[in-house]
Amino acid sequence: MLKRLHARHEVHYIGYENPNQPEGVRRAPEYCARAYPVSLDVPPRASFRFAVQWLNNLSSSLPLSLSRYQTAAMREKIASVLEEFRFDSVVCDFLSPAPNFENLSQCLLFQHNVETMIWRRHAEHAPDPLRRRYFKGQAERMFRWERRICQAVAHVVAVSPQDARLMRELFGVEASYVPTGVDVDYFHRGEAVDPKVDMVFVGSMDWMPNIDGVNYFVREVLPLIWQKKPDCTVAIVGRTPPAAVRALAHREARIQVTGTVADIRPWLWGAKLSIVPLRIGGGTRLKIYESMAAGTPVISTRVGAEGLDVSHPSNIRLADTPSEFANQCLELMGNPEEREQIAREALDLVARRFSWSIITSEFEKLLLSAQRRDSPSELLAKSSLDRG
Repeated sequence: MLKRLHARHEVHYIGYENPNQPEGVRRAPEYCARAYPVSLDVPPRASFRFAVQWLNNLSSSLPLSLSRYQTAAMREKIASVLEEFRFDSVVCDFLSPAPNFENLSQCLLFQHNVETMIWRRHAEHAPDPLRRRYFKGQAERMFRWERRICQAVAHVVAVSPQDARLMRELFGVEASYVPTGVDVDYFHRGEAVDPKVDMVFVGSMDWMPNIDGVNYFVREVLPLIWQKKPDCTVAIVGRTPPAAVRALAHREARIQVTGTVADIRPWLWGAKLSIVPLRIGGGTRLKIYESMAAGTPVISTRVGAEGLDVSHPSNIRLADTPSEFANQCLELMGNPEEREQIAREALDLVARRFSWSIITSEFEKLLLSAQRRDSPSELLAKSSLDRG
């Protein structure tokens, strides 16, 4: 989206720089006229530094997922850039940067998730009373802050009509929405690709809903599939898998855990199915539209496909119980003609309605409309340089 806005507008971009992922800063000229990286080494969850963050957060009013990204350096950088330039629009991308703004009244908040719902679902699926209590407390903090921030900004943009409705009901704000898009040309499947695995899961493996979904699939769904198809293979593809996920491949040769890959497309092209067994989440799922654009049929839970304008069974298969999910996987793996039909309809859907050029035009209209409502506005494209 930013690449396409950059072609028609002058975009300035502030984001956290991950020292372990220099690609974000190196490729910034592709999507902005000027980039302002702010250094932040976010400690991984399984580390002593994260434990210190967690302990310090116990006495904070901010939920941990916001306090980890609140820094004096980011606050100062945003203030200084807004002082130096006069922008037509300022976009706060995701909720996490918002606490670093001195004044949100001229900002458009681009909400990719209803964060409160994610934490409530964590509490719902917590495996023990202690974690359930912790997640419930984080959900309550998140609700207070998310409501406060949504009410403070000039306008809120969600990524689905469901999220827009939830924000109205939970936070008392009106929200527009722009659906998630996909680069159809980039993911287009060309000539035949050698098969890699039967099923692939694609997603950042440092995000807790993805970790929960993978563990749920391996623990409750995969054994049912192996009863009928013992040679079935699965790849878990995404950055920074924790030790517990890496251990899945050590214990079982039929499971691969790749970590970061240079190009996700061969994994989608080389799989019979793309699986999205999420039980926790919000917003929309890039992984589903990317799989559709790659010509790989998708099987998802309803939570996994929540917010997407998809149709079961014509362009996606939806299943919520372990037995339903396993049966859908087995049926499609054994039926190449049905896989091809679903893939064809899914590709037609994303090409007609969810290409980035179409979606960016809708987002641009919202920016221009916000300028007319709130002019003169001072704004800035704001996100994370390393967030995928």
